Amino acid sequence: MMRLPVFSRPHAFLAAAGLLLAETLAPSVTAIAAETGPQDQAHGQVVHLFWKKEEIYDHNRQTVTLTGGARAQRGNMTVDADTLVGYLRPKKQTGTPHTATGDSQKTGGSDDMELYRVEAFGHVHIYNLEDQGWGDHGLYDVDKSVLMMTGKAMKFTTPRQLMTARDLVEYHPQTHVSIGWGDATVTTSDGKRITADVMQAVELSDAQKAANKASQTTDGKKSKSGNLDRAYGWGHVMIRTDRQTATGDRGVYLAGPELARLIGHVRVTQGQNQNNGSQAIVNLRTGISHMLSGSSDPVQGLIVPNEAGK
Repeated sequence: MMRLPVFSRPHAFLAAAGLLLAETLAPSVTAIAAETGPQDQAHGQVVHLFWKKEEIYDHNRQTVTLTGGARAQRGNMTVDADTLVGYLRPKKQTGTPHTATGDSQKTGGSDDMELYRVEAFGHVHIYNLEDQGWGDHGLYDVDKSVLMMTGKAMKFTTPRQLMTARDLVEYHPQTHVSIGWGDATVTTSDGKRITADVMQAVELSDAQKAANKASQTTDGKKSKSGNLDRAYGWGHVMIRTDRQTATGDRGVYLAGPELARLIGHVRVTQGQNQNNGSQAIVNLRTGISHMLSGSSDPVQGLIVPNEAGK
């Protein structure tokens, strides 16, 4: 591995030395390729890299490691960590192929390399204008514009909503979709708690947020669900409020109407009263549940007298 001082950069992908020492972080800018298809997010906005201590360039692995506290920025998305590793690759050639001269190992210039992945280690913090996430290890796929985080006390927050997971949190900033793997939990500000083995939380679209904001201005009422539009759960799904608990094999929760549909080994419990069935539609606003039987399974219930008086 070749170790280079901050003032000595491989010219293939790093900015001029005049960009150094902006406050406490020294910036470096990756190259950008010509636009191709919409799925290739690397060929779009430039990724800016900042660091405090050392920059280590590995020509063989085509990586650059930034230490001492580092940052990667792309548009309004930022990744902060103790150490960042950027993965580089030659750009796809368009038009007339470039004819190399001289040393075959030369990359040819700053337009020949692009950053396609950023890996973050230690005190990882990712955020944009609305959402934030924390973990021990993170991976940002520039091509797909996807962030993944692992580690202890891993969590992801949006306005009035929190997602935690044991194994992995995956975030798609362009579509505002977060996915939790392993004991995934979404908690809303009004006390609703949804858990599952795997959960996908979908935020409101920009148009829906604007409509909600306009309606709040008119009637003065704030949305209890925040920016959450819906949440899907697979495996050991549980939806809990201060009055009611509903479980099933899989389900979906609609935040606006506060309705949930659960399928497979459904159990709805309120106090000591309990109903079982194959499917259920649960109104978390009113506390009323509609139990639905399957093709052969009957609906079963347990009603405890004088429950209201206890």
